[in-house]
Amino acid sequence: MKKTLSKIAFFAALPVLLFTTVSYKSDFFEIAKQLEIFTTLFKELNMNYVDETNPAELMDTAINAMLEDLDPYTHYWNEQEVQAARIDNAGEYTGIGATVGIKADKIVILEPYKDYPADKAGLKAGDEIIKIGNISVENFSEDAGELLKGAPNSQVELTFIRQGETKTTTLTRGAVEIKAVPFYELLEDKTGYIVLSQFNRNASAETVNALKDLKEQGAEKIILDLRGNPGGLLSEAINVTNIFVPQGELITSTKSAVEKYNQTFSTNKKAIDPEIPLAVLINGRSASASEIVAGALQDLDRAVVIGARSFGKGLVQRPKDLTYGTQLKVTISRYYTPSGRCIQALDYRHRDEEGNAVRYSEKDYNEFKTRNGRKVYDGGGISPDIKLETSEFSDVTNALLFENAIFDYATNYYYTHNLNSPEDFSFTEKDFSDFKAYLNTVGFEYQTATEEELQDVIDAAKKEGYQQDLSAALKSIEEAISTSKEQALNNKKAEIMSLISEEIIKRYFYKEGLYEYYVKKNPEILKAKEILQNKAQYQNILKG
Repeated sequence: MKKTLSKIAFFAALPVLLFTTVSYKSDFFEIAKQLEIFTTLFKELNMNYVDETNPAELMDTAINAMLEDLDPYTHYWNEQEVQAARIDNAGEYTGIGATVGIKADKIVILEPYKDYPADKAGLKAGDEIIKIGNISVENFSEDAGELLKGAPNSQVELTFIRQGETKTTTLTRGAVEIKAVPFYELLEDKTGYIVLSQFNRNASAETVNALKDLKEQGAEKIILDLRGNPGGLLSEAINVTNIFVPQGELITSTKSAVEKYNQTFSTNKKAIDPEIPLAVLINGRSASASEIVAGALQDLDRAVVIGARSFGKGLVQRPKDLTYGTQLKVTISRYYTPSGRCIQALDYRHRDEEGNAVRYSEKDYNEFKTRNGRKVYDGGGISPDIKLETSEFSDVTNALLFENAIFDYATNYYYTHNLNSPEDFSFTEKDFSDFKAYLNTVGFEYQTATEEELQDVIDAAKKEGYQQDLSAALKSIEEAISTSKEQALNNKKAEIMSLISEEIIKRYFYKEGLYEYYVKKNPEILKAKEILQNKAQYQNILKG
């Protein structure tokens, strides 16, 4: 019944509200007209529909349907979501101290944080919480994750499944500090390694503290790791760049259809160290504020960027307060690097036949120049100066991550292998063969873009009566694709083995152990150390 009502709200409200968003800037009468139409429609619908309606659910559906036609970063936030966003930016909250995945009938522990409530209660990655207190997750109609929250020092009994066995534990909630810089260390060749995992309010302060401490220990070179950093506060992106860039340098500019949002952002403080050799690590999960930092340092020829092409989020959002404690997080502008690049990878103004945003292709990229005259391009994230295969995510790798195949394999590995230290671990060829065998047992499958196109051809052939004539050719193509998919696992072995290794290490030694493993064996860090150690190579890269 709820689904039926949702569809009614969607089709009734969508054209009205979409028209409003297009015309509000130039025609205030049209805004008032459309709002009046929608108000009367909403009133009549709720008063006269054959079954009882839920006005709040109908309105949420209408709002979200309207925003869905724009971009995925423009959101309506209810009161709980507003509070969660404030927690993310503040860097501290009260909870269980773990990353979780919310499913229909369970909550899966993805990563417990060392010495925080979930860890102290004995929870492990892969545990499936099915009951919180007396409430079954399966029967809870709202966000079950909310049941895990509570006052500091309050207790809750959790029932969970681990490797097919049902267990219980009592968890005491507590304050959880989200560190922007969860790890830094001086490596053996006087290279300082700093992990910057997010841009909350503490990002620049923690990065400065880490840099100063490393320099006191003797650091003469720095690796700044932005891999997997999803972004955060624009102001903190400017401040972090300012650590390595002198005062008065343009870092980013924003452009919008609304004049007041056209702004420039420059460094306004004296740099902590504008000369120290610097390497920045990025990958396909480095986004937004991470791309502002990496893009600015690249455009100013201040750092060598290593890894894989970044995510490509060149859109700026700002929260707008609404009534009853709610908010609209709305995209207000696009940002540009110092050379003039907008690195947005998806064009939400143009959609394909399935309604998906169109990705800018390389032939549409525009060329720009860094300060030293090096060629850089817009339209597809930040492309690193040094590309490494282990940083890239192929179709098969993304499919493995989406299906949780790597996560689930690591869970099984943890309960069948002993490991004493991160340094002792090595994921071998035999282990990779075991992983491929595991995929067969769980029936792992994924569909390539080629298969999607082929299905369209098959459907067209059926419709036009050519299926029998083309059956042999189509079968041959399907077999070739199947063979190529099997080979893809071997072709992308380096990146897959790297991700499996990371997931396994975290099971035994938490995130801290993963970083310790990184500094010894991670290909991106080893490459960064090599380049920073060779002054001539470092300078040649920056000079182009």
